[in-house]
Amino acid sequence: MVVEDEAALATLLDYNLGKEGFRVEHAADGEEGLLKVEEEIPDLIILDWMLPKVSGVEVCRQLRARPGTRQTPILMLTARGEDADKVRGLDTGADDYVVKPFAMSELVARIRALLRRARPELVREQLEYAGIVLDRASHRVTRSGRALHLGPTEFRLLEFLMQRPGRVFSRERLLDAVWGSNTYVELRTVDVHIGRLRKALCEGAEDNPIRTVRSAGYSLDQQA
Repeated sequence: MVVEDEAALATLLDYNLGKEGFRVEHAADGEEGLLKVEEEIPDLIILDWMLPKVSGVEVCRQLRARPGTRQTPILMLTARGEDADKVRGLDTGADDYVVKPFAMSELVARIRALLRRARPELVREQLEYAGIVLDRASHRVTRSGRALHLGPTEFRLLEFLMQRPGRVFSRERLLDAVWGSNTYVELRTVDVHIGRLRKALCEGAEDNPIRTVRSAGYSLDQQA
């Protein structure tokens, strides 16, 4: 989640972080940022200080007071570079503090460092669950040692589910995460690709690891 009121910078962050494999949500002011986090807690928040309606420092303070976002990594990205400002931002609860102007490569490195500490499964090269091994570097998947032949969409779908096993995701959420929020495809498309993924996962007569939750969505679950 990028909370930034400068549209050009928000677009730049969206483009560059998207190239690095991140899905980016944007809020243009502090109030909108707090509302969006209530709807869905992001894996990491990039937060400007000088925001309309609610300042970045106040947003940080409120997020740290909420049980659901108390441990969510927050990186403050701001033009305020005085030592006193850095101390205030970090004391409010920010995990890191980057001063504008900044190098995109450094920002990405800091984001990955924060995620490694808070959510290592998001940046780990290999994901494993219930005998399924997904290797991001080689783009290969095995189950119980058997190689699976997945299309690009099924690979991304499995990768997303393996980052959060046991959690139920709606079709809309899966569309946003796998196809992108700006892609317009029918919800039925998710069902088709889930079916293909299940077929590949169960070709060796193993149990189906993807649970369908009626009226809610899908989950990668050993108890499926």
